[in-house]
Amino acid sequence: MFGLRQTLAAAATVAMLTGTTYAADIFEITSTTFKDGAYLPKKAAGANKANPNCVGENVSPQFSWKNVPAGTTSFALVMTDPDGRGIGVDHWIAYGIPASVTGFAEGETGKPSDKYIGGIGTAKQSIYLGPCTPPNTTPHHYTFILIATDLDPKALPAGLTKLQLFEKLTGHVKGSTGIVGLFKNPL
Repeated sequence: MFGLRQTLAAAATVAMLTGTTYAADIFEITSTTFKDGAYLPKKAAGANKANPNCVGENVSPQFSWKNVPAGTTSFALVMTDPDGRGIGVDHWIAYGIPASVTGFAEGETGKPSDKYIGGIGTAKQSIYLGPCTPPNTTPHHYTFILIATDLDPKALPAGLTKLQLFEKLTGHVKGSTGIVGLFKNPL
């Protein structure tokens, strides 16, 4: 598990691995489900009825990306809550996303898909797992980091953790971009 400092250090490491690139168009990830820095809707929260902190429907957000770095052959997409449990929670680890994929529809990544290889998050899930923040806390920051790589989409095995994924991406990152969604349990 990662704390805020370790998550930021890992993100900085990924950014450093990309090298310095100056392009007219910036690699960007966006969502129609939420705006960067704004709240995720309640439907995007987790739906585990055994956990009273899960108050949503586990509907994964829509994502699209553009201005992909030259030489990209696949992507990885990581969702982390650096505020979770005081040490961070990895909600979703996906990789092996072919370069031909330019996004995911709302609800698409809440189930296995041929469009990505599922890694293993903190809750041992290989699909999108929405926020389950406790009530009476400050909003948590859900960071979605999209990483462009030069790896073949089938190069990595299923079931990698975030740390294992980042280790395997060393020397293969073409660029990265991110978006942050906030969530606060409404109870």
